[in-house]
Amino acid sequence: MEEAFRDQQFIEFLVKSIVNHPEDVKTERTVDERGVLITLYVNQDDMGYVIGRQGQTARALRILLKIVGAKEDARVNLKIFEPENMRREHQEKKVQTHGEAGLVSDEDLADLGI
Repeated sequence: MEEAFRDQQFIEFLVKSIVNHPEDVKTERTVDERGVLITLYVNQDDMGYVIGRQGQTARALRILLKIVGAKEDARVNLKIFEPENMRREHQEKKVQTHGEAGLVSDEDLADLGI
């Protein structure tokens, strides 16, 4: 990759260092009037590592990327690609493996008199 894309190299290096499938890490860099947008593609099994607990890892990656961009006088944003059906499948799988435990239903509230 060229020197002009230091931000893209940086984010790829960081993400490849924390995932289990570094060969699946890909980035796409686009530039428009709002700045630079780097779209990150990772293996679906590694999505949790990239996002982190309550989004902390993704937030940290974005902050670091903005700092790298600031050194180049560029406004850099990170988008983590997530297929549309992935979140729904994850929720369904969670319900199948964990059941409805932890979820409060209307019946539970009625039993409490709420």
